[in-house]
Amino acid sequence: MAGILTRMTTRTTILGLMMALGVTAPAVAAGLPGEAVFQTHCALCHKATANGRGIGPSLFGVVGRTSGTLPGYAYSKAMQTAALAWTPGQLRSYIAAPRTVVPGNKMTYAGKTSPQQLDDLVAYLETLK
Repeated sequence: MAGILTRMTTRTTILGLMMALGVTAPAVAAGLPGEAVFQTHCALCHKATANGRGIGPSLFGVVGRTSGTLPGYAYSKAMQTAALAWTPGQLRSYIAAPRTVVPGNKMTYAGKTSPQQLDDLVAYLETLK
């Protein structure tokens, strides 16, 4: 029970702080399941805001973008030459197995295999516009 309360308190505090700072996205307010997947698996390296800078590129507006093209981020040569169109299906495949889809890319994430979490995450990424 204490673990649940700690997670709830931490999540509530983080979301409250984000809202106070004006760092919100439609999915945060709506509480989409994919936002929780993003926070758990992606937010350490990626941001969900237009001007977000992180270890990895911002994922704001990623759906519809071509791989390796976000200005200001130093992509690997592999990602630059892959020239993938980040459609929901392509994102799903890449997130499931980044090293297989784009061998030699810089992302160290091993991949997400839960079909439900993949669906939720891609649905969340589609809201980041």
